[in-house]
Amino acid sequence: MGYSNLRECVDDLAEHGQLVRVECELDAHLELAAIARRAFRVGAPALLFTRVKGSRFPILVNLFGTRERLHFMFRDSLPILRDVLAARGDPMSTVKHPWSLWRILLGLWRMSPKLCKRGIEQMPVMQCRCSLADLPRFVSWPMDGGPFITLPLVYTEDPERPGVGASNLGMYRVQLAGNEYADDEVGLHYQIHRGIGVHHAKALERGQALPVHVYVGGPPGLTVAAVMPLPEGLSELRFAGMLDGKRVCMSLTAGLPLPVLEQADFCISGYIQPQCKPEGPFGDHMGYYSLKHDFPVLRVESVYHRRDAIWPCTSVGRPPQEDTMFGEFIHELTGPVVSQVFPGVRELHAVDAAGVHPLLLVVGSERYTPYEDERIPRELITAGLHVLGNTQTALAKYVLLAAHEDAPGLTARDVPGFLRHMLERVDFASDLHFITCSTNDTLDYTGFALNAGSKLLWASAGRKRRELGLELTGTAADLPQLPQGFAPVRVAGPGLLVMKAPPHALERGQQDELMVTMTRSLAGWSGRECFPLVVAVDDADFCASSMENFLWITFTRSDPATDVYGVMPTIRAKHWSCEAPLVVDARLKPFHAPPLEEDERVTRRVETLAAPGGPLHGIL
Repeated sequence: MGYSNLRECVDDLAEHGQLVRVECELDAHLELAAIARRAFRVGAPALLFTRVKGSRFPILVNLFGTRERLHFMFRDSLPILRDVLAARGDPMSTVKHPWSLWRILLGLWRMSPKLCKRGIEQMPVMQCRCSLADLPRFVSWPMDGGPFITLPLVYTEDPERPGVGASNLGMYRVQLAGNEYADDEVGLHYQIHRGIGVHHAKALERGQALPVHVYVGGPPGLTVAAVMPLPEGLSELRFAGMLDGKRVCMSLTAGLPLPVLEQADFCISGYIQPQCKPEGPFGDHMGYYSLKHDFPVLRVESVYHRRDAIWPCTSVGRPPQEDTMFGEFIHELTGPVVSQVFPGVRELHAVDAAGVHPLLLVVGSERYTPYEDERIPRELITAGLHVLGNTQTALAKYVLLAAHEDAPGLTARDVPGFLRHMLERVDFASDLHFITCSTNDTLDYTGFALNAGSKLLWASAGRKRRELGLELTGTAADLPQLPQGFAPVRVAGPGLLVMKAPPHALERGQQDELMVTMTRSLAGWSGRECFPLVVAVDDADFCASSMENFLWITFTRSDPATDVYGVMPTIRAKHWSCEAPLVVDARLKPFHAPPLEEDERVTRRVETLAAPGGPLHGIL
């Protein structure tokens, strides 16, 4: 039941036709990443490359590439995990289904890590040593600052409470070389609202260097646990044990500052240094490069690995990518406990197509004033503040909340349907609540500075207020004269209008008077209630061609406080309001990070490999 290590997982997948070994020599510089992205898009098996140019270690990609493979890998433990989470969401479920109690107890037992004290020679991960230079140099995008570990398991402990109980296992990207790093240094980029930050802060307060172990590989449940938004104080090791169906084995070893994950494929041990160094650029999951910034440096003292070590990798980029499957899996697992973590919330969806953190859709309850004739947002606002004050959802930039009572069948997973529901009901005089000068996702460059920006809490409830336009016909087609450069106009969906705008040329945090003028011109438009959301973009045809394009451009290229405009805006008692339509400036700005694009030569090379007669034909 479950896998003790990554090699067992690989062999099981191969036996069941879900993994292919690729024997031809391929390059970890750009080539494997391009193959990995295509493998994900077509739902290919996991791929194990046994001959990697310049490396003695095989590289594994697309391990988590399909929901079916995730379910297959955790097929024995998922029923137990679901029972445990259901019992937390509804403790009375164990009374209704008493036969599930034994599975819950078994799952809770597996959550306890197994602590041992062994010699180096007794642990698989400590069988061999190598240098940083020996590790695979996996580079995903042409402008990346160097090779990165893209599936690292970064382990730290609380300096005030040492031990696995208060440990943190997070997936924070690790730059192996490049920039100003010495031969024994790697970059450790952790973003805002991450558990390692608490440990690092305490170490700095105590004047201590923070010991870190970076693991690569190991039982697959560890990788899922490392990306789970677990509440502070719940160790990822505990969750991984339940997901893998086996207790996580950690050993105390003389000469190393932290316990060792016995079944990992690699262990990189070191200490965070007092000084930061430039890290990046790196093509990230929002579809752009996160640029070069100062981040902590890990001084590496030793690198260990198994004799049969495998180096797992993934390539992130504009969604959907392999990490999309993590998000869907997390939604599936955490659904039963959403209402416990977020009071008043029935369902929550971080929209992958919009870069995950920029857009959060929430179905909540509106029960504060059931005696009123007309439902208006009250409890929804409270729920929205819970969402913005808890775990990684605090990074959300646009939070849209709808009332379950208005449409009991509404789901946040149906993004077009959810947007239509909101636009049919929104009252722009009362429903928009801005939070300015707030924290932003580290990867989001739309705000005022790194880690700084604004948020918009949009809560709408009550009756349907308008019929949405589906096409520009009749009076809606009678658009007013727009300022020069604003054309053409396209319909992106019910009530959604996209228009081309002149290139943006202002500094960060400045509202554009040209946008103000354009928005003012819409005041006399007879179709403005039919299209209550207008988005200004660089390429209207591209943005309107699919809902995925619309979501990606609208929410990754705008900051609420700076880039949201409205017809006839007013401020009363410090509350900003407007009339329809709401206008979002989603143009690329000069201070934004550049979008990701593949190297054309690598693209042609991969197409050749996948063509008839090529070694990847029939896979990609």
